[in-house]
Amino acid sequence: MTFATADLYDQYGEKLQVALPGFNDYGGKKTFGGVIVTVKVHEDNTLVRTALEEKAKGKVLVVDGSESMRCALVGDMLAKLGMDNGWEGIIVSGCIRDSAAIADMDIGVKALGTNPRKSVKKGAGDRDIPVSFAGVTFRPGEYLYADADGIVTASQKLD
Repeated sequence: MTFATADLYDQYGEKLQVALPGFNDYGGKKTFGGVIVTVKVHEDNTLVRTALEEKAKGKVLVVDGSESMRCALVGDMLAKLGMDNGWEGIIVSGCIRDSAAIADMDIGVKALGTNPRKSVKKGAGDRDIPVSFAGVTFRPGEYLYADADGIVTASQKLD
């Protein structure tokens, strides 16, 4: 996948939503994009795992973790699961862990930070609903594009 979010913005302008800065790159794939799939959880990554267990070529998992910095919602095992199942990337409004291992994986991962503490496993949360953070509403079925400059979304696939 070859694009630059700055070029997409120059071409499409206000048709795009642009996420506010604050996300760090952790995955080995720095430029990624695809169809948005969402989960909304709070310090519980059960639904994250369930989503990443699915085959998902050309999709990006957007995790609304309520910006919690108290535990990680994605680690190396979940990132590898996503990579093996064809996910293009994972955006986490919260933390990840195992960042050194994830850096060597062919999957895009952006998150607010890292935390070695794992999450609880109660199965609480929502899936495939619009989620909002970083000034953007991420809608399932729309498109996300991410690179070193940031994250943009579009209602339709961009050429």
